Amino acid sequence: MDMRISPSALSGTIRIPGSKSHTIRSLLLSLLSEGQSVITGALTSGDGAAAINAARSFGAAVIEEGDTLTITGVGGNLIAPKTIIDTANSGTTTTLFSSVAALSEGFTIITGDEQIRRRSIAPLIEALNGLGAHAFFTHPSRTAPPVVIGGTLGGGRVTVDGSNSQVVSSLLLACPLAAGDSEITVTNALETPYVRLTLDWMERYGVRVDHDGSYTHYTVKGGQSYRAGDHTIAADWSSAAFPLVAGAITPSRLTVEGLDFFDAQGDRAIVSHLRLFGADLVADTERGTITVQGGKPLSGGHTIDLGPTPDMLPALAVLATQAAGTTRFTNLSQVRQKETDRVAEMQRKLTSLGCSVQIDGDDLVVAGKRAIVGGRISSEGDHRIAMALAVAGLASQEGIVIEDGACAAVSFPLFVEKLSACGAKIQWL
Repeated sequence: MDMRISPSALSGTIRIPGSKSHTIRSLLLSLLSEGQSVITGALTSGDGAAAINAARSFGAAVIEEGDTLTITGVGGNLIAPKTIIDTANSGTTTTLFSSVAALSEGFTIITGDEQIRRRSIAPLIEALNGLGAHAFFTHPSRTAPPVVIGGTLGGGRVTVDGSNSQVVSSLLLACPLAAGDSEITVTNALETPYVRLTLDWMERYGVRVDHDGSYTHYTVKGGQSYRAGDHTIAADWSSAAFPLVAGAITPSRLTVEGLDFFDAQGDRAIVSHLRLFGADLVADTERGTITVQGGKPLSGGHTIDLGPTPDMLPALAVLATQAAGTTRFTNLSQVRQKETDRVAEMQRKLTSLGCSVQIDGDDLVVAGKRAIVGGRISSEGDHRIAMALAVAGLASQEGIVIEDGACAAVSFPLFVEKLSACGAKIQWL
């Protein structure tokens, strides 16, 4: 569905949904635990729904009551799915559950939508085979799903490219249930806050991994078991970036609530990035809120390494267009491997809207302050692109029509409705 975003100021309070990264990891570990786990505050739509489907496919019983999930796991007694697992648009579910498939006898077929079928997971499949599994793509020329994965993991030593942290997390989550010990060496370790998130969740479920803190070498003892428990999902800092940027670049006064300032999510760095640009923020760490006062001059001219937190590029690129000076976002190779090539897409989208944005290798260079004129533009079916364009529309001169803007709900349910409740002028077409 398309939507029209007209210039708007925001006022009021907006609550951030649960983190998809937390939700998917908790579902996977609840599946791999014997007994019952209760997950509160989960993201149950979009990527969360894909993970629920995957957990059920492997034998977990999942009861949904609002944002609370009651999951009865199967421990190491995984059931080979009776049908193909369709992960829809969820790259995290695809990658993390691929290693789960290597723990069950028999074969599992995993695929997803057109975007998932373009995203290579060859390094993971090679690593799983190196650890004793039997995994392959449905055609010799393919490196992306559909993928066929047979068990079972025996353990061993592998070296993987860590530019996609999901590959590392996938192996770490599954290897404790392998028959033997595993040793994982990582080259080009990027997105390391997501690996830290994985290690934290493993500890919550009773498993520790030996590592030196450099995110380049892990030793995992096999034959372990996860312990079921009750856990609460923190709000998604990746999603919080969009209303925070919207408040900063429009004459708004907006409070974002439900945040955990001590959570392991790397994208909580959005607070320091906004302050770097000169945004007026008041954070209350006890209440979990941030109030942003917009309409004030913003200053660019920064160089920001987004290697650890690539999901912030779309929101920050829009912010940089409204800040005086030229800002360079660096270390973006992995940003090209998301639902879309977000480096290329943000350059094309913002340029077409009247901004000055250039690509320099794996860097994105944004010259500000430039007016966001407006126009008709596609989200390319990418939820973060859609939300970034919606934020740009709020600060535009003429408004923006976003084709397939409804895909924002993949990671931020009721994104449009919550913005509208705070004064955003949004019309479904």
